[in-house]
Amino acid sequence: MKRMMKNESGFTLIEIMVVLIIIGLLAGIVVPRLMGRTEEAKHTKAMVQIKNLQSALDLFKLDNGYYPTTDQGLQALTEKPAIGEIPKKWKEGGYMDKVPKDSWGNNYVYISPGVHGDYDLYSYGADGEEGGEGKNADIQSWNLE
Repeated sequence: MKRMMKNESGFTLIEIMVVLIIIGLLAGIVVPRLMGRTEEAKHTKAMVQIKNLQSALDLFKLDNGYYPTTDQGLQALTEKPAIGEIPKKWKEGGYMDKVPKDSWGNNYVYISPGVHGDYDLYSYGADGEEGGEGKNADIQSWNLE
């Protein structure tokens, strides 16, 4: 029986502490760098969602000859509109599974016809209010990179 105990292996307290110290050091270096990226990631996500919405709106127009009106809204991409001009060639199943909310949980603003083109599509940013700078800046379809 003594022989079996000598062959058993495991981690010593010192080995475990060294590993914990290394993990702590890595976390101390990596986490602060990632934390500052949250707002940047939300901004990028909103830009990508706007581009996806633009693609779906373009498909709607391709099928029906016009963009949904402001009253029909972005819901016209998921459900056949029942108000205004009823699209005759609306794609069964819609143009998107669902209309996303922006990165901050707000609805995108959609106006058609728009001031900046056939339609205006934008998010009010982190503060949820028109205007703003930095993380609170509006993300507008006509100003995407």
